[in-house]
Amino acid sequence: MSDTHAQTVSFVRESMIPQSEPPAGNRGAVLWMRENLFSGWFNIITTLISLYVIWWALSHTMPWVIRGIWDASSLTECREIRDATLPEGTSAACWAVLTDRWQQLMFGFYPRELYWRPVLSLIIFLAAIAPVLFPHTPRKALALTAISPFVMIWLLWGGSIWFPVSVALGFVLGWAAWRALAPLAGTLIASIVAAALPIIYWLYTAGPLARELEQAVALSIEYVPSQDFGGFMLSFIIGIAGIILSLPLGILLALGRQSDLFIINKISVGFIEIIRGVPLIVWLFTASLLLNYFLPPGTNFDLMLRVIIMVTLFAAAYIAEVVRGGLAALPKGQYEGADSLGLSYWQSMRLIILPQALKISIPGIVNTFIGLFKDTTLVVFIGLLDPIGLSNAIRASTEWNGIYWELFVFIGLLFFICCFSMSRYSLYLEKKLQRGHN
Repeated sequence: MSDTHAQTVSFVRESMIPQSEPPAGNRGAVLWMRENLFSGWFNIITTLISLYVIWWALSHTMPWVIRGIWDASSLTECREIRDATLPEGTSAACWAVLTDRWQQLMFGFYPRELYWRPVLSLIIFLAAIAPVLFPHTPRKALALTAISPFVMIWLLWGGSIWFPVSVALGFVLGWAAWRALAPLAGTLIASIVAAALPIIYWLYTAGPLARELEQAVALSIEYVPSQDFGGFMLSFIIGIAGIILSLPLGILLALGRQSDLFIINKISVGFIEIIRGVPLIVWLFTASLLLNYFLPPGTNFDLMLRVIIMVTLFAAAYIAEVVRGGLAALPKGQYEGADSLGLSYWQSMRLIILPQALKISIPGIVNTFIGLFKDTTLVVFIGLLDPIGLSNAIRASTEWNGIYWELFVFIGLLFFICCFSMSRYSLYLEKKLQRGHN
């Protein structure tokens, strides 16, 4: 039997075949192209048409970009250089307008010798936002996050350092009141007092206190009025302030709209529907023209501050609806589970409900933020010189009268970088918060 078996079995492997690379057509870029670009006849036709459109667009725009002229003092000089160096009828971008006016597009009419202050404010902002966006950042850095708004306000506008210090004391006062009253009077009463006390302090005490401290110890830098702010710096200030302030307000409005308390529910519903039912440009005109009629005579309410308030309220109304959608998407069992654990309303919201609702709402929230940041260009209609407003002023000058695309390409690129960064962070956060993510 053994001889017969040996004759029928020609070869017996005693070891595994070593691993080897897959065929070239089943890995890398070739595999990706087969699966995504050439997987079927319809996909092949669509890919070829798309490649032709892309080639046509690039072939007509990239030469204009690459042949651009960077060293000229006016549009007329740009055209003279183009005619002298390029064949007749050739088009070329006049990027010299950016080398000549980029500082104005970025900083408006902010004093040139003080550019270091907004640049330093941007660095402080990036360092302060890191602990909020990236959990691996040391938690001690949250102290910088807490004090950074007051430092940036002082750097941007200047004046006495004691004014932002006195404003910061209002938040400390509210926090101390909440800590003292929460164990005794309950969370609701403590929250109301913690919100009302700083407002009263800011209205009646913060200003006189700042003046007294300034007289005792004078610490100030050169003051820059809001009228000198402009360009991309203005859009960045309004956009970032609106984003940071509108998120907590929108969450509170969403909770108020779902509240069982009749007054809170109706006030939240009325606020959201009224704000959402009117275009942002109307609210900006309201902030610019009509708000002073409702203020005491002689009140000097900074226009930029009015715009920030209106933009914040407008974005908060939209965020409230996005968060409400996230709350409605949660199964009822999550609420019942929180109740079964004996958690209070605020504990269940903070520990169970809101974390899940906000995770669901991330795409809608970021979409609202991106729309808000782009809508800052609407302030041009109320006299604030955002990048679009400054581009109009630059084109109205004799040196650059008649130039269009170069300015708009530069402005569009800046907005794209900021909005694309927010979009990518949104995708990163969604991926990180997926169930089962380690």
